[in-house]
Amino acid sequence: MSGACVTNQEPAQRTKKPDWLRVKLPIGESYKNVRNLVDTHKLHTICESGNCPNMGECWGAGTATFMILGNICTRSCGFCAVATGRPEAVDWDEPQRVAEAIYLMKVKHAVITSVDRDELKDGGSIIWYNTIKAVKALNSGTTLETLIPDFKGQKENIQRIIEAAPEVVSHNVETVERMTKQVRIQAKYWRSMEVLKHLKENGMRTKSGIMLGLGETKEEVLQTMGDLRSNGVDVITLGQYLQPSNRHLPVLRFVHPDEFAEYTEAGYDMGFDYVESGPLVRSSYHSERHVFEGTGKKEWLKKKEKMVS
Repeated sequence: MSGACVTNQEPAQRTKKPDWLRVKLPIGESYKNVRNLVDTHKLHTICESGNCPNMGECWGAGTATFMILGNICTRSCGFCAVATGRPEAVDWDEPQRVAEAIYLMKVKHAVITSVDRDELKDGGSIIWYNTIKAVKALNSGTTLETLIPDFKGQKENIQRIIEAAPEVVSHNVETVERMTKQVRIQAKYWRSMEVLKHLKENGMRTKSGIMLGLGETKEEVLQTMGDLRSNGVDVITLGQYLQPSNRHLPVLRFVHPDEFAEYTEAGYDMGFDYVESGPLVRSSYHSERHVFEGTGKKEWLKKKEKMVS
């Protein structure tokens, strides 16, 4: 996967990462159990394929984000660690294996995402539908978040997700409008907004995420947040972009936790139901908190009161 630098600025990645970006190493029995389940059921996780910095914490707590439709993507986004190329054939047994793994993990909340499969007529939406249905059939008490691709904006494919009825449907815009062509290459900013709007108009609880540190301005971040809210998005996540390799887009700035806190406050002022904003936040981080309405702002206000006192 390749990508050009977004600006001529000196990449901040060449300097030492700040202290607030330190993460825990994966340890413990829960981590080993998740590792064994993933290997035994021949499953893929975005935790691994995307080099997520929170893998140790999440797997240590017995949770993981499963990635369906293989681990080779048809798109070549400049930020993403997932391999790009020609995907393998669709595995029609995968939905049941994912459902069984979630059952064995005994998780109360599961997250499922996928690579983009633009070469498929249905964009992979049939496997998506089958997976959601299989998970719900075997795990009646488990809530589910689906982090979906844009399906090129094709409504019939998006409709399959709606019909399967996961508790939360997430689709990330990833960056601001100005930088979408460099960061997401084959994606379109307003097409993603239309996808989110369609999901919301059809009764879904919707969610989206933005990465910071790629060269965007603070004003552009706030504008993107406003665009998401205008299209009905309920939950928003904001986190620090970390360069997976020297072949990917460089980090141009490490955003201070205080700035992330400012976005939290701005998000709640805009009317988002839940704002997850911080250097190590990723789309599925603490996703179990994003299922139910009305909890985000209450939690934030309690934290704010403690900080003041």
